[in-house]
Amino acid sequence: MDPARWLTALGVGAAALLLSWAVLVLLARRLPEGTAKELARFLPACVTTVRRLRRHPAVPRRVRVALVVAGLWVLSPIDLIPEFLPVIGPLDDVVVVALALRYAARRVPREVLLEAWPGDRRIVLRLLGGPASPEVGTPDRG
Repeated sequence: MDPARWLTALGVGAAALLLSWAVLVLLARRLPEGTAKELARFLPACVTTVRRLRRHPAVPRRVRVALVVAGLWVLSPIDLIPEFLPVIGPLDDVVVVALALRYAARRVPREVLLEAWPGDRRIVLRLLGGPASPEVGTPDRG
């Protein structure tokens, strides 16, 4: 393949990717208020929560490491499922962050997690499940 064709193919691919992102952003803005719109804000809320929790003094070191790994996973351009695939693209990011937050919920006071969450509390409460975290301050087992 000659260089001109290669550059044209690369340009078309980049334009298609940017166009698909623009369409997804427009569609997300048009979502009705409520759960659907809050779910569209889920991943940015998770990133904000991870950032806030990694600086909080009540969060143990192992939890901070898990949260930083989850945050890096979200920010990484390398994914198990490519981001440009509609609906399922961010699924691997969501699963990794959800697992990190559930891990944190077992070792951090519930109030600290709820304070760090910038979105609708119902969503994070559903994600965390269960009532309150068990005895905080018990040895870290995993």
